[in-house]
Amino acid sequence: MDGDRAVLAIDIGGTKLAAAIVHADGRISHARAAATPARVGATAILAAAGALGREVRETGRSDGLEIAAVGVGAAGLIDRPRGVVLYATDNLVGWTGTAVADALQTIFQLPVTVDNDVNALALGEQHFGAGRGLDHTLYVAVGTGIGGAMILNSQLWHGATFSAGEIGHLVVDYQGARRCSCGQRGHLEAYTAGPALAARYCELVASIEQLDLREVAARAQSGDRLAQQAIAEGGRVLGLALAGLLCTIDPQALIIGGGVSELGPEWWEPLTAALRASVLPGPRDVVIKHAELGITAVLSGAAWLALHAAEEP
Repeated sequence: MDGDRAVLAIDIGGTKLAAAIVHADGRISHARAAATPARVGATAILAAAGALGREVRETGRSDGLEIAAVGVGAAGLIDRPRGVVLYATDNLVGWTGTAVADALQTIFQLPVTVDNDVNALALGEQHFGAGRGLDHTLYVAVGTGIGGAMILNSQLWHGATFSAGEIGHLVVDYQGARRCSCGQRGHLEAYTAGPALAARYCELVASIEQLDLREVAARAQSGDRLAQQAIAEGGRVLGLALAGLLCTIDPQALIIGGGVSELGPEWWEPLTAALRASVLPGPRDVVIKHAELGITAVLSGAAWLALHAAEEP
């Protein structure tokens, strides 16, 4: 980032909101987080994001920091120039069609730049994390949903309709045994996202109890073989799908982040094995890296985007 300017960065995710001040050198301070009112609707989500951002801005001002712009990484398919949600799954009720940039500009009275949260993650890692020095990179975030982003020739690639990177909706089961959050069946997200792994475990143990991934991971760590199986299956399916993508895009590196990527070797090893089993050099030889910035990646990338929006091609 340039000069001494600081940016208010906001991350609007399917389960969590986060906001922080991102400094010119990439440092993050005054961070705050809250639950996303995902089931309540767009108005409530924007109000919660605005309240969190105002809290961060005011605490920054008390320390002598002034904000130059607002950068936002938001779940959903985002029209980057307009800052409008073109499409979102049921993970965020009523989010499709939301004019995020206009709403937050009204709240903050500052320039607001909005992009998809995984695109923001990719920019954060590209400039401050695991992607530094790389020109062609595929980023994958595995959490409540599945998202991807592509850096090609050192530029974030949005595609013709801002759909580039929406890998969660690749079909991996043509018989469609599982329903995706978009409503269709057989998509990658329905087999590999965090809720999908938890649901698979409940299916294996024939449990009617609804468990989250945190509980399944704890059981796997305690030696529960079926929990380990559910996690390994998710890793393997993702690896198989990414092998095909790597043959298509042929990047220098594959960088994976998100909450599911923190599950450890029981998830990473089947994923890597599925990739390396390919006879083609793309998936067989690609550098695989764990994202470095963790939960701050989206904030870092959103801030970078806000300060460099005028430079976009």
